[in-house]
Amino acid sequence: MSQTTPPDGAEELDTKAARLAHPSGWLHLTQHESVAILIDALLDLPPGREFNKTEFADHAGVTRQTVANYIDLLLEVEIIEEVPKTSPTRYQVAESAVVTELFELNSALNAAHE
Repeated sequence: MSQTTPPDGAEELDTKAARLAHPSGWLHLTQHESVAILIDALLDLPPGREFNKTEFADHAGVTRQTVANYIDLLLEVEIIEEVPKTSPTRYQVAESAVVTELFELNSALNAAHE
């Protein structure tokens, strides 16, 4: 029996579909353009700066709805954390290994760009 060769590009589509079906942590985080914009905005906040969803949206240049759509993801992966006992809820950049690595990656990329 002979093997059939997939049409041009079909193998790449299968690989892409498999990646999307079982994303790495990186792909899970960055598969939405808005998440990259939100993270970029977080990277230039002063340490300890608190913000609510509206302030975050204004700082990132996106709508409040965009922030609302992705705030749970940013909390889940420990990029931001809720500030306790605030109403409405305020957030800040988390003190986590993920954030440390994001800042290091951003610094390395900025250095490579110069």
